[in-house]
Amino acid sequence: MPLCSIDITHLLSLLTFSRDEPMLFTSGLFWLLFMVFLPIYALIKQRRVKMMLFVVAFSLFFFYKSSGWFFLLLVVTSYIDWWLAQFIESSKNRTERRVALTISLVLSLSILLFFKYSNFVMANLEAIIGGNFQPLDLILPVGISFYTFRTISYVVDVYKGKIQPVDDYFDYLFFLSFFPCLVAGPIVRARDFMPQLQQNKPATREMIYGGLFLVMLGIMKKALFADYIAQYNNIAFGNPGGYTGFELLMAVLGFTMQIYCDFSGYSDMAIGLGSIMGFDLGINFNYPYRALNVTEFWHRWHITLSTWLRDYVYIPLGGNRKGKVRQHINLMITMLLGGLWHGAAWTFVVWGAGHGIALCVHKLCKPWLDTIASTRFTRFVSWLLTFSFVSFLWIFFRANSFHAADQVIRGIITDFEWAYLPVFLARRSTWCIMLAIIFGLHFVPRHTWDDLRNRFIAAPWWIKFVSFIILIQLVLQFASATVQPFLYSQF
Repeated sequence: MPLCSIDITHLLSLLTFSRDEPMLFTSGLFWLLFMVFLPIYALIKQRRVKMMLFVVAFSLFFFYKSSGWFFLLLVVTSYIDWWLAQFIESSKNRTERRVALTISLVLSLSILLFFKYSNFVMANLEAIIGGNFQPLDLILPVGISFYTFRTISYVVDVYKGKIQPVDDYFDYLFFLSFFPCLVAGPIVRARDFMPQLQQNKPATREMIYGGLFLVMLGIMKKALFADYIAQYNNIAFGNPGGYTGFELLMAVLGFTMQIYCDFSGYSDMAIGLGSIMGFDLGINFNYPYRALNVTEFWHRWHITLSTWLRDYVYIPLGGNRKGKVRQHINLMITMLLGGLWHGAAWTFVVWGAGHGIALCVHKLCKPWLDTIASTRFTRFVSWLLTFSFVSFLWIFFRANSFHAADQVIRGIITDFEWAYLPVFLARRSTWCIMLAIIFGLHFVPRHTWDDLRNRFIAAPWWIKFVSFIILIQLVLQFASATVQPFLYSQF
């Protein structure tokens, strides 16, 4: 009896929320539960109501394990937004429609602002006017920015007549809580997702095994590469004054690749899981470090966020319709908000401002740049300048403060010696090899990846199984002592 009691207690502890161990895609518990979830889902997939009940229950449990009882916040706010969208569609009074839209936006943004920026605002007020503000002990609901942006896009699209509101609230709750894109996107829009839910087509062989291929690719990026190279990056950025300029430059390059592998790896897993379940969640990364200018970088990096900012911030501000000066102001506002969205710190604002300035400069210089012949040399120079600039701005994204960012930049400029290269290669050979592999894989042609994916889909089951086992073994071989959380889950 005592043994049974201990087992039940342990089981209950696994199924309850732990602030120190939120359940994410890197959690072994998630994959254990997903292995139980998937065959049941496959059996009831064509029974739409039962399938939706099952998926919503699993999604809300996933959110509970990630953020505790804050999953009820999603349930309540989703119902309010669903009802307001219904009201907007049914009302013929323009003022009433605007009031309903305003209520929805204020509700969604106020909740986001409270959880994400309360302490940031209070700390800045303390610095300006003095006082004794104590930080609030707030738990930031995982992925709150992502599902907030999704519900905003839904209500705004209904208001503008781009989509019809969802008749059944449960359909909308399914869309908003869909667990593959709940934690860190992609920011899938209702107009792309709801038709798939309504048609409820079975997943094809290509979708299932193509999704598995993406999941494995995401695990490789995140759990193998990103988590391993993060160990040195964390040490160097944690004490930049204790490292040479060369070592700091390696940490900057390391973080440049870490954040790509971390976030694109999560996106691959999310999109892959959606594909296995029969849903197309689109594409979120398109080899961003191949970009030849900053504008192209933002067409390739976190595509669902950059298009969201374009459609719901930049264009409503006036876009490029009101002259060059206004266009540049709109770009700066959009990128400043994009920077602040990533984190409640002025370093993120500087990161966003840097990209905004670069976008403005590129648009100013584009007529002249278009006259330059496109040769291998000019493309290489364009790529090198873009990559260097993007990597430089990642310093502000990663640094804990302006002082730390200043130490990194000054260290690279004033204390850089190539003599440290042989020593660094010798002491951190595995880290260097992984960094080189990540960099090299980024430039593998798309058709090569597509061919590899098609070969994986067509391969016998035992090859898929062996490939998966090899991947897991590599992850375990190079795993850090603690699993690194997804960087973007905090946003």
